[in-house]
Amino acid sequence: MPYKRKNRGRSKGRGKKGRSETVHCSNCGRLIPADKAIKKVVWVPTVTGAMAKELEKAGTVIPRKRVIRYYCVSCAIHFGIVKIRARESRKELPEELFYRKYRVK
Repeated sequence: MPYKRKNRGRSKGRGKKGRSETVHCSNCGRLIPADKAIKKVVWVPTVTGAMAKELEKAGTVIPRKRVIRYYCVSCAIHFGIVKIRARESRKELPEELFYRKYRVK
């Protein structure tokens, strides 16, 4: 059976056996495998927006918290986190991921 992507939509690797852990989509709540989910790291301020503006005017540093958000494929496409690629380019790494993975300059 033909396949769309070289990694078949997962990042499990060859050595791992069995199931990977599941996570909930941050938008719709769907359960998806962690290696298939699109992971996005967002830095969120610990205070509300109105208070943050007042504190910035006062010149204070606002602490930020690191939040990891997982998206299912359909939500990631809908919100523009992941772009739809042409049939031939689906099997290749996007350019920015290629440079990050292989450290090419």
